[in-house]
Amino acid sequence: MSGLDPAIAARLKRTADGLVAAVVQQRGTGEVLMMAWMDDEALHRTLTTRRGTYYSRSRRQLWLKGETSGHVQRVHEVRLDCDGDTVLVVVDQVDGACHTGDRTCFDADPLLAAEV
Repeated sequence: MSGLDPAIAARLKRTADGLVAAVVQQRGTGEVLMMAWMDDEALHRTLTTRRGTYYSRSRRQLWLKGETSGHVQRVHEVRLDCDGDTVLVVVDQVDGACHTGDRTCFDADPLLAAEV
């Protein structure tokens, strides 16, 4: 059972797996760092500890960002979108956010470059 506030839980629109998308953004710059999934417990832990906590679909367990790499996320804000199906997590990211070591998960493969 999750410790998530029932009023918050009632506002979430989850996938069939019980997950909600989490977009992670760098505080101050607005840079999008990563996208991850949260279940109710991950969201509860993120809100109460101010450390980015997510749900790994492949491992089927919670993971605390930076627990093994040291690339932690200090959470400053969490916002729910108007549809209730995505949360925005505003963080101070220590080192790379991507599991590859890149600053963001969107560095490696641009599909359309900005026009000059």
